Amino acid sequence: MYETEFWQLIDDTREASAGDPDEHADLLVERLVGLTPDDVVDFARLFEVRFQRAYRWDLWGAAYLLLGGASDESFDAFRCWLIGCGREVFEGALHDPDNLAELLPGFDEQEDGYAEDLGYAADEAYEQLTGQPIPELDVAEPPEPEGRPLDFEDHTVMADRFPRLWDRYGG
Repeated sequence: MYETEFWQLIDDTREASAGDPDEHADLLVERLVGLTPDDVVDFARLFEVRFQRAYRWDLWGAAYLLLGGASDESFDAFRCWLIGCGREVFEGALHDPDNLAELLPGFDEQEDGYAEDLGYAADEAYEQLTGQPIPELDVAEPPEPEGRPLDFEDHTVMADRFPRLWDRYGG
């Protein structure tokens, strides 16, 4: 599976789910079950690489503002949700997390930002196809987020680093 196919699956299932994260994950599993086990492993690897790329302090800070706080677990769910938003939003957020202020104009912290089940879609599909757990993906997990740590509780630091997000969700 190529990256374009990966993003097309993400986009098609997101659109069909009308943005509901649970429905998105269910539809993604349905689509993945229609592929070969090798393609499902490829999808899982592509997802995991993006999930690890998003393990960054600056993105965690943006999630903290958007969600009104972000624990380790909620940041994991946020990264899955961010991938589920599609390539444009994902890459725009990686370029500069403060871009999320414009990339997510209708963001609702009660409805958006959590899609942990998207991270398990390939695992579930592979098990349905083969009756076995998905093989190891050989994607290195960084021990710490990339970049310099941010003090999420320091309003000055957060307002300086994320001026557009701070205007919308800070303070």
